[in-house]
Amino acid sequence: MHGDSSTSKRTEISRGVPRFRTFERIVFFTGAGLSAESGIPTYRGQGGIWHQYSYEDFACQRAFDRDPEKVWDFHDARRAKVAACEPNAGHRVIAEVQQAKPGTVVITQNIDGLHQRAGAHSVIELHGSLWRVRCDREGINVANDQVPLVPRRCACGAYWRPDIVWFEDMLDPANIQHATDALRSCDLLVSVGTSGVVYPAAELPLIAMEAGAATIEINPEETSVSRLYQHTIRAAASEALAALWAE
Repeated sequence: MHGDSSTSKRTEISRGVPRFRTFERIVFFTGAGLSAESGIPTYRGQGGIWHQYSYEDFACQRAFDRDPEKVWDFHDARRAKVAACEPNAGHRVIAEVQQAKPGTVVITQNIDGLHQRAGAHSVIELHGSLWRVRCDREGINVANDQVPLVPRRCACGAYWRPDIVWFEDMLDPANIQHATDALRSCDLLVSVGTSGVVYPAAELPLIAMEAGAATIEINPEETSVSRLYQHTIRAAASEALAALWAE
C-alpha cells in the first residue's frame, strides 16, 4: 500500500529542517514571492511591475507632487488587482501558526494586506499598506478600501496620498524599532519569498541571526542572502510552509 503522495512530498520538502511546532517566538519575514501565489505580480522578478513601469512616474513623492491624478490612476488600478486576489495557503499557514503560538510576529515588505485577510495579527508592514491613505497636510492616516478612491482629496483640500513607502521615502522609525525588537527576541526566523535586495529591509534578518535564532529561507530560487541561512528550501511558499507546520 502506497503512502499519501502529498504527505511524501511534504516530508521531502522539509527533510532535515526544524518544524515550527518546536519554537515559540517565530518571526515570519515575508516578501513579494509569497503573494505571487495569489496572483499579485512581484516587483523585480519575471514580469515584475518595475519592468513595465518607471517608478519615477508612478511611485515616488516627486511623481505625486508633479501629477497626483496620474499616480492615483496607477494606484487605483493596483488596488483593483489586489482586491480581486485572495490569500493563499501560505498566508493561512502563517495565520494558523500565529494563532497557535501568540509569540509569533509577521514582518512583511508587502503592501497588499493579504496577511490580515488570512487572519494574521501583529503584522509589521515595513512598506505601508495599499489600504490606508494619509493626508500629509493634516498629519492623519485612515483605512480605506475603496476602489477607486473617491474623493481623492481630504476635506482640507490636499490630496490623499497612498500610505506606502515609495522609492526615495524613509521607512517609519517606529516600524523599524518594532521589527528590531521582534527579531532580537525570536527563536526562529523564517524568510519567505523575499529577494534580499531591497534595503534597508534586507538587513533586518541579520539581527535575528546575530542574536542566535534558528533561520530558514523559503524561496524557489537562490537569493543574494541564501548563504546566511542555516536551512534553505527551494519550493513554493505555500508548499514549504505547510510542510513545516504539518504534524
